[in-house]
Amino acid sequence: MQSSAAPGVRPIESRSVADQVMLELRRSILCGALEPGREFSLRELAEMLQVSIIPVREALRSLENQGLVQMRPGRSAAVAPLDLGELQSIYRLRRRLEPEIAQRSCLLISDGELDRLDKQAIEFGAEQLTMNEIYEGHHEFHLALLGPAATSWDLRILATLWRASERYIRIGWGKLDPDPDEHRRRETHHLELVAAFRRRDPEAAASAVDQHLSRNEQTALLALDGPRVSTG
Repeated sequence: MQSSAAPGVRPIESRSVADQVMLELRRSILCGALEPGREFSLRELAEMLQVSIIPVREALRSLENQGLVQMRPGRSAAVAPLDLGELQSIYRLRRRLEPEIAQRSCLLISDGELDRLDKQAIEFGAEQLTMNEIYEGHHEFHLALLGPAATSWDLRILATLWRASERYIRIGWGKLDPDPDEHRRRETHHLELVAAFRRRDPEAAASAVDQHLSRNEQTALLALDGPRVSTG
């Protein structure tokens, strides 16, 4: 039987061990299970993950490129510390980009999409869900709001900034999750964003996004509590 694959297109292969190690370490760093500043040997990680040192080394190189790990001389590494200067820089750039895109997107996004986002915002208030459990949906929510007016370059830059802020947001929200009122506030804040876009008023949409970013930055600052904070 002749293959239906197009010439030059290779079939999808299962993830390599190094990729699996990278994804698990990344998840652990982003949710705070591997704390900022924590040092570990490659052997320690290999034993923890029940793999050899070689895929661990490959995974750590990838995580170093993502700014999540710092390699040390010899066979050791450390989770990159949280950095106040980095956080402030991330949100300074986000405030320049996202409100401007919102001004244009509020005129383009459909009523049907706003209806869908209203329902998703309500789901963010579910008390049984942690921020880690809803984060991918949270990312998709903001992408859907801004997407109608975002260029391919806008999306590339946004993805970089969102990845850079992800660890701060996950850890910060994690500290707030035990408070049921925080879940209701999370729902309300996202419903307010959708309502601002429904007004089809560019200035109102931009202002709502800017206020949302300010709240998120305050939440992210919670991740910097403790002795591991770097001031740049």
